[in-house]
Parts: sequence; C-alpha cells; structure tokens
Amino acid sequence: MKNPGIAAVLSFIVPGIGQIYNGDFLWAVFWLIITPGFYLGTGGLLGLVCHFSSAYVAYRSSVRHNLIAGYPALPSDLDE
Repeated sequence: MKNPGIAAVLSFIVPGIGQIYNGDFLWAVFWLIITPGFYLGTGGLLGLVCHFSSAYVAYRSSVRHNLIAGYPALPSDLDE
C-alpha cells in the first residue's frame, strides 16, 4: 500500500520523487525535466505551479494505486 502523504511530501521536496515512490517512472522523468525547465524559463512562476502540481499528482496517483490494488484510499481508513 502506498501512502499518499509520503508521495506528496517526496514530490514536494524534489518534483518526480513521489512518482518514483508510486512506481510511475515515466511521470517521474516528466516532472524532473519539466519543473526545472519552467523554473528557468519563466523566472520561477510556472515552475512553482509545476512543483505544486507534481505533489498533487503524486498524491492522487498513490490514492489511485491503492484503490486499484483493493486497499483503502488513505491509510487512516484502515482504522475504521
């Protein structure tokens, strides 16, 4: 089971690492290339948007992986 919070934090630290945690290697390469490119190309504004988007996509991907595998969407749902 993948923890969506860990995926989001990893991807927030370095865009794409949360995708690697989830096993989405092509998306990881995408975020690792696109985010720095937008930081450099736009003076930071669109890079920041990509950075937050990467964390959100990692979170949603982790939830999706959990649901497909038959686990609860979030680890906190295990207690109920």
